[in-house]
Formats: sequence, C-alpha cells, structure tokens
Amino acid sequence: MRAGGRAFHGKQVFKWIHARGVTDPLAMTDLPVNVRESLGSLGLSGVAQITTMRRALDGTRKLLVSMRDGLTVETVLIPGVGQSPKGELPSPCYTEDADASAMPDDDEEEAETGKSVVRVTQCISTQVGCAMGCVFCASGVAGLKRNMDAGEIIAQVLLGRSMLDSDGAESEQLRNVVLMGMGEPLHNYANTARALRLLTHPDGIGLSSRRITVSTSGLIPEIARLGEDFGGNIGLAISLHAADDETRSRLMPINRKYPLDALMNALRAYPLPRRRRITIEYTLVAGKNDSLDEARKLAKLLRGLPVKINLIPMNPIEHSTLGPPDFSGVLAFQQLLVDAGYSCFIRRRRGDDVSAACGQLALLGAKPKIKSFLPPK
Repeated sequence: MRAGGRAFHGKQVFKWIHARGVTDPLAMTDLPVNVRESLGSLGLSGVAQITTMRRALDGTRKLLVSMRDGLTVETVLIPGVGQSPKGELPSPCYTEDADASAMPDDDEEEAETGKSVVRVTQCISTQVGCAMGCVFCASGVAGLKRNMDAGEIIAQVLLGRSMLDSDGAESEQLRNVVLMGMGEPLHNYANTARALRLLTHPDGIGLSSRRITVSTSGLIPEIARLGEDFGGNIGLAISLHAADDETRSRLMPINRKYPLDALMNALRAYPLPRRRRITIEYTLVAGKNDSLDEARKLAKLLRGLPVKINLIPMNPIEHSTLGPPDFSGVLAFQQLLVDAGYSCFIRRRRGDDVSAACGQLALLGAKPKIKSFLPPK
C-alpha cells in the first residue's frame, strides 16, 4: 500500500469502501492510526456525490450523481421489487418488478428477519450520454460525452445504498442491480466488466451474479465476450424494439451494423445456465412497431430462444413527438405473444412523475441530436 500499510490493510480498506460505503479514512477504525492519516493525506474520498434526489409518488428515487470532473449521470432506486403495491392485487398483465429481467427465474425464498423487507432494484449508468442514438431514449439526445470508469459505476450503487430507508417496521434492501441507465454498457466493456466483478466480490457489495442484469442494444462481439468472461451467469437483456431490420434500423441505428439475423445467432450462442432466460425488451412506439403484425413477426423471430418478453409502452421524452400506443393495443400485443407461448410482461411505469422511467434518463441541458423517426440508410 502506498499509505504504508500491509497487504491485509488493503483488504480492510476495500471492505470499508465497498461493503460499508465508508470513504473517510478516519472512520476506518480497525486500521492503524498512521495508515488512516496516510490515506487522508493521499486524498482518499468518494469519486462521486449526490447532487439532487427526486422522489416519485410511488417511492422511486432518481439521483443526480456528480463526478469529480463536474459531469453528471442519473441512477434510479425502484422499491417493491417482486411485490404488489399496498392494497393492490397482482395482475398477470404486469411485472411488479423494475424489469422482468430483475426477477431471477429460479428466485430463492426470502429469509425470515422479523422486519418487513422492501426489495429494491437500482438502475445504474455506465456512460455519460450514449452513442447508440435510439430515437425513443433521452440518454442519447446529446450523444456520448465519455465512458465512466469502474469506480464511478460502483459509486452509484454505494450512494444509492446509503439512501435506502431503514426506519420503522419496513427496511429497504438492495436486491438487484440493472445496468439499464444512461449509456450502452457493452460499449464501455472493460469498465463494465470490472464493475461487475466488484459488484459480486464477496468482501464488497457481494451481490449474486443472478441478481445483476446487463442491457445491450446488440453489440454482438461484446455479447459473446460477456458470456465467455462470466460463464453466462450475468443476466442479459436485449433492447430489441422491432422484429424486422428496416423498422429496427429506423429506431436503433446500431442495427445497420449488427442486423437481426446476426443478433439472434449471438443469443443462441450465449451460454445460459439451466432455467435462465434472456430478457427481450420491446418499447412500443405508436404507429411504428406496435401492430399485431409486428407482434406476429416478433413471435416468429424469437421462436426456439429461451426468452421472456418485457413490453414497455414508450415513456414521453423531451425533443420527441413519439409516444406510446393506447393501452388496449398494448394488451392485444401482449395477448398475441402469450398465445404464441411466451412469458410476456408489461412493464409497470415507475417514477415517471420525476422522469425516472425507462428511456427518460438524460444529461441536464442536453441539446437534441435526434428529432424524429429516422429513415433507413
């Protein structure tokens, strides 16, 4: 250690930071005084801080996180994972989760704690902005500013964990992390992979790999690399949003580089453990990809793949005239897929009154680069 301690002191510092969320060396009481003072002189401190927090009516919290260079990203805490809101019966039309992908297919029972546990999913960012240019997503409005390093990615989880409620008869517990915030995680592969290893480190945050999901727009080489590096144990979610190349290329420019046939082959090759499934995310955009004919094409495209489908009625974003279809159309789209034999959920809108819902995370003051439904090249 540069601070003058021994190797095991480094492990103690790691536990203080990652397991306990403590970055003040003077509070690391099991370290020798001289080591604490040396760490303080080196300027050990948090790599990010919460600038603002907005709480939605449903308890969802959107945190604006500022990094050392002044750039900001957003991360979201979503309570009630796997649980119905109080006084509301579960509905087969909805996933009660932040995302269907945050529900492990072989979920274990909760341990008895004597306290009511509210399970929380955190949605974290991996880039400042995004280069993918999907027309229904606010994160890419201003393009990509820079990649986040692994410390900045993890800092969101440490900060989010510090904001969990623990008073009274209920106690919030971070149960799932989804890399579905700002940015394309696999476009920042090295830092994303390091962050995944830190998230699952037994001396740190210690999340099970089963409780982490990486969402990608379809970067095929990196999907293969993720499967190889983590043995398929990290959950995989695919932002699909269309079942033919022409429509998908209009919605998602990345499809011009990695078209659907190649993407489906990559999903077939992904080394899924037994009883696990890939989540297919499908944002329904009125008049663009929401017809029953599109649902039939989707059912045909996914045939034979171990998937569950998460339908997301498009959330409104600034600088876009696009929007969701009528809910009756969403239900009809879902029913066709259910009749075709798929597990299909409609994502419950969470935090949309503070712009914390899917596709609404954005850079403050960003000037739009994407204005409309793009024509194919």
